[in-house]
Order: sequence, then structure tokens, then C-alpha cells
Amino acid sequence: MITKRIIPCLDVRDGRVVKGVNFEGLSDVSSPVTLAKYYSDCGADELVFYDITASAEGRALFTDILREVASTIFIPLTVGGGINSVADFDRVLQCGADKVSVNSGAIRNPAVIPEAAKKYGSQCVVLSVDIKRVDGTYHVFAKGGREDTGMDALEWVRQGVENGAGEIVVNSIDTDGVRGGFDLPLLEEICKRVNVPVIASGGAGCVEDFIKLFYSLPRVDAGLAASIFHFGQVKIPDLKAALADAGIPMRLH
Repeated sequence: MITKRIIPCLDVRDGRVVKGVNFEGLSDVSSPVTLAKYYSDCGADELVFYDITASAEGRALFTDILREVASTIFIPLTVGGGINSVADFDRVLQCGADKVSVNSGAIRNPAVIPEAAKKYGSQCVVLSVDIKRVDGTYHVFAKGGREDTGMDALEWVRQGVENGAGEIVVNSIDTDGVRGGFDLPLLEEICKRVNVPVIASGGAGCVEDFIKLFYSLPRVDAGLAASIFHFGQVKIPDLKAALADAGIPMRLH
């Protein structure tokens, strides 16, 4: 069984890390540079950095903060927000990102996935999808969860992988920030359709939620969370020790 990954997520707005519930009601948390260093030092396997309003505001991602974060940490860094073209991939990779996450940009221009995969390799292309149930089906949402595209999320993910995405981040809007556990039914449907790493995001509230995630869905490769790490409810070394004790393979320091 492959080692599972624990990934904190920094949602950055106006140069600060923020966190909300169901993608709304954002509150200030901390400096992204300070938090990134803390997570790198305490055993996170990777880090995700999202400039969460870049797409909605129609601007490029903040590269000065990104450079500072990348120079501070010693773990893989995935970056997203306002990624619309191969040129945007190039810009954030030059700032120190290891992987680039595309979401709204791929909805507007699906060709960005195969173009980036061809240039940088599939392992560099992460398709992040914000998904919410609408009338019993899974819809893709754009612009930070603000806009229902009407697209079938399961088919969108399948196509994304077929076009070259090497990893999928599944952001469940229904469970985001609620801390009631990951969206296991949604994740199971995604895992049935793709053969690349799947990262579960949205809903973690305690250590047991991660244990349940990896036990229930062995195909899920990583658990991503924000608020429980930011506010200290769960400390990453404690989480990884508990997962290892439960028989889930972990990279321990």
C-alpha cells in the first residue's frame, strides 16, 4: 500500500491566509509565509497554495508572496488561482511551485490541460474541481464555488484525466469547513472513474475523519485540510502518528 499524504491548504486572499465555511464567510487566519514554514517544519507531506480570488477578480496570481513561500519550505508545493494558460503555468513554476493546480481556467479553456501536460508532464498538472450536489447530481462550480457551470462533475474529472491531468483534487463544497468528515460518496464515485492520485478536500474535523477516509477508500492518496490545522484542532505529527498506529502507511519524521 502506497504511503498516504497529509496536505495543509493555504487559501490566500489579499496576501493573507483565510478560511470559511461552504466557501463563504472568509475570516483572517495568518501570514502564508509563517504558516507554510510551520507546516513544512512539522511534517506535512506537501503544501497547497490557492490564490482564491484571482479567478473571480480576473487577475494573475500574487507571485511575490508565492516566491517567499516557496523559498521557505522543503516539501512539494502545489499552486493554483488564476491559472488560465501555459504561460501562467510557466510563471508559477518559475516562482518555485512543483505542481500547478488549474480549476476555473480549465473550465474556460479545457485545452490548457493537454497543452501543459505536453510541455511539463502530467505529474505537474493538477485538476482541482469544486463540486456540489444539485438536484441529486454532482455539478462543477467555478470562480471559487460562486458559479454553477451545470457541468457533470464526474464526467469533467474523467475527461480531465484523459486529457493529461496527473492528479485530481476533489473539493466538496457540501462538506467544506463543516468538519463533519470527508465527502466519501463523492470521492468513491471519482475513484471509480480515474486511475491517477485523488486528493480528498473538504470536511475534515478530527483525526478519525482521516482514518475513516483511508480505510473506506484505499484509492484516495491524500487528505487535504485547512481550518483544523490552522486553528490547532489537529496537529500534523499527532495525526500522522495516529494514522500509522491504525495501520495506514505514513511518512514519519
